[in-house]
Formats: sequence, C-alpha cells, structure tokens
Amino acid sequence: MDIIETEIKGVLIVKPRIFYDKRGYFFESFSEREFCEKVMPVKFVQDNESLSSYGVIRGLHFQRPPFTQSKLVRCVKGAVLDIAVDIRKGSPTYGKYVAAELNEENHLQFYVPRGFAHGFAVLSDVAVFQYKCDNYYAPQSEGGIQLKDKSLDIDWIIPEGKAIISEKDAINPLLEEFDNPFDFNENLYAE
Repeated sequence: MDIIETEIKGVLIVKPRIFYDKRGYFFESFSEREFCEKVMPVKFVQDNESLSSYGVIRGLHFQRPPFTQSKLVRCVKGAVLDIAVDIRKGSPTYGKYVAAELNEENHLQFYVPRGFAHGFAVLSDVAVFQYKCDNYYAPQSEGGIQLKDKSLDIDWIIPEGKAIISEKDAINPLLEEFDNPFDFNENLYAE
C-alpha cells in the first residue's frame, strides 16, 4: 500500500497496489502489519457496511471520549465524497476538512483519525461503503456536527433539492455550538 498525505496531518489516503490480469484484479485491502508500519499501530475491532442511494449524505459523526474512534473507510461499489473535519480544540487545522472521492474504480481508502468528525455523500446511483473502526460503537457517546455548517464551507456536490439527510443529522449542532470534548494533543491521537 502507498500512503498519501493530505493537507491535515494524520488524515491519510491509502492507495492499494492492484494486480491486474485477464481474469480481473487482486489487491490486499488491509494488512495490519503494513498499516502499523506505514501509518501507526492500530487494532481495528469492528467492521461496518452501509448501502445508500444517490444524494444520501451521512455525517458529520464522531464518538466522544473514551469511545473515540479512528476509521479506515472505502467505497466498494459506486462512488462517494468522503469528508474528515478536524474538531480538536487548539489544533492548527481546527474546523478545516479534507475531502476525497472514494470509488469502486480507484479503490482508495481514507484514514480518519480520532478527533475528527466524519461524513460522506453518495455520488453514484448506489454506494456500498465499508469502514473499519478501532473502537466499538457506543451509542451513548455518539455525536455529530451540522453538515451544512457555513463555517465549514463544505461543498457536498449534491444539489440542495437532491440531498437526503436523516432527521438526526439535520438537527446536529454547529461546530461552534456543540459541547466539544476533543483537545488537540498529537500524542493522544497517534496512539
């Protein structure tokens, strides 16, 4: 796997090495040994998958400490615009985001560290989205930020009248209004 750095330290794009022949292709979608060597030591404990139709926007989600999660995400069918927003108070990139298009053709993966809110928009007719998490889902600690927060200035690409957003996501608070438990500490998010 090749690791591509983004504008925000710690948010990474993981590009697999793909082997094509007349039968199709093969690639390792994840190697714990290689990921730990090239990115950071991590133990993913839960895999999730969602199916969504065009225009669905999910996010911006996170889990509060002590149940924070880092995620390694990918789109195995269709295409999504994936977003990671830095919500660590005191971070030099607080409130900034990284966007990456993940799709079934580029096979890219997106590493979202702890201390980031995460979301995605479905750009294709249907998308199957998978993600590995390094902590278990804890419903009592889930949180979210308003995905239409003007201070974030995210272009979700989906036209206003075509966006499909859950009721829960539609009422999430703005970045400046939510009870933020995340403090910037490079060591905390690199463990």
